[in-house]
Amino acid sequence: MPAQNDSSTTVPPRIKRLRAGVRPPGDAEGIGAEDRRHDERFEGGDLSHADLSDVTFERCDLVGLSLHQADLRAATFSESRLERIDAPVLSAPRSVWHDVVVAGSRIGSAELYESGWRSVELVDCKLGYVNLRGATIRDLRLTRCTVDELDLTNAQATRVAFEDTSVDHLVLASARLAHTDLRGATLRRITSLERLAGATLSPSQLVEMAPLFAAELGIRVED
Repeated sequence: MPAQNDSSTTVPPRIKRLRAGVRPPGDAEGIGAEDRRHDERFEGGDLSHADLSDVTFERCDLVGLSLHQADLRAATFSESRLERIDAPVLSAPRSVWHDVVVAGSRIGSAELYESGWRSVELVDCKLGYVNLRGATIRDLRLTRCTVDELDLTNAQATRVAFEDTSVDHLVLASARLAHTDLRGATLRRITSLERLAGATLSPSQLVEMAPLFAAELGIRVED
C-alpha cells in the first residue's frame, strides 16, 4: 500500500530537461510501421490513419502533425518534443514515453492504456478522454492543461503533479498512487475516492470535496 503523504513529504516529478539542438528536417509522410527515426524534425505532415505501429522516435521534434486515428500501437517516444499535435482520436496503446514534452496540443480521445510513462511533461494542452488504464506512470507533470476525463483505472502513478490544470472527471478505480500531487488541479468529480491514498490535497480542496466524501461514506448532511 502506498504511504500517506502530507505537503512536507510529497516528492515532485523528476523531469529531465531535453537537450536543445537544430535537427535536420525529415519526411513525416514517409514514416511507416516499425521505422526507427533519430535526430530529425518532422513538421506539418498529415499522418491520419497511417500505420505507425512499433515506430520509434528518438531525439526527434514532431511539430504541427495530424495524428488522427494513426495506429501508434507500441510506439516509442524518447527524448522528443511533440508540439501542436492535432488528434481528435489518438490511438497509442502499449506505447512508451520516456523524457518527452507534449506542448500546445489538442487531443480528443487518447487511447493510452497499458502504456509506460517516465519523465513526461504536458504543457498548454487540451485533452478530452485520456485512457491510461493499466499504465505505469513515473514522473509526470501537467501544466496549464484542461482534461475532460482522466482514467487511471488499474494504473500505477508515482510522482505525478498538476499545475494550474483542470480535470473534470478523475477515475481512480483500483489505481495505486504515490506522491501524486493534486494541489494544483481543479477537480470536479472523482470516481473511487478510496483510491486517493498516496495523493496530496490542499486544505481548501479537502473542504471543497467534503460533499463527495460524505456521499461516498453514505453520510447525510442536514442543517
